[in-house]
Amino acid sequence: MSVAKVTEIISSSNKSFDDAVNQGIKRANKTLKNIKGAWVKDQQVSVSGGKVTEYRVVLKVTFVLKG
Repeated sequence: MSVAKVTEIISSSNKSFDDAVNQGIKRANKTLKNIKGAWVKDQQVSVSGGKVTEYRVVLKVTFVLKG
């Protein structure tokens, strides 16, 4: 039997939403072991001077607890 946990993280990038997701997973992997998946709960952008300056994602990351 496996037990999984879901945690929420926020990540950002000045390139794209995809990059924000990748950066978030890359960083989460340093702390969370056994990551099995993630989904994007929310997306936001920061705008300055009529241009997008930052892409933000809220991720729900699923990882399996070892017992």
